[in-house]
Amino acid sequence: MKKLLFIFSFSLISVMSWGQTCVDKWTTIDDESGKKKSIVELYKYEGQLYGKITYLYPREGREENPKCTLCTDDRKNKPLIGLQIVRNLKWDGEVWHSGTIVDPENGKTYKVKMWVDKDTPDKLNVRGYVGPFYRTQTWERVKD
Repeated sequence: MKKLLFIFSFSLISVMSWGQTCVDKWTTIDDESGKKKSIVELYKYEGQLYGKITYLYPREGREENPKCTLCTDDRKNKPLIGLQIVRNLKWDGEVWHSGTIVDPENGKTYKVKMWVDKDTPDKLNVRGYVGPFYRTQTWERVKD
């Protein structure tokens, strides 16, 4: 009985920690060009998941740290480096959900859910929603 309880407890801890594995730094990839865009650091605060841009990959014609001029909320005209783009995601045991993500290039805010790929834990699926429509990006874990 003790052995069964230990296995159950270990399994539960493993499942719970699996949800935490997205707390890290991730490279975002441009959908059209396939080039690296930025590094986003995902972190937990008061049990919810948040994320901010910590690095922008150089891009021709762009200033070093542009501002989110198209954002319409408290992020308007804030520098992109340090900008909190992911807010208020909640963990349900399988995915982070019920939060928002802003696209600084167009200023639009989307509902979002995120989950680490079970087969490839260095890949993070980020799915943004507008009504019933969605688009999923894959972010790559930053390796030291």
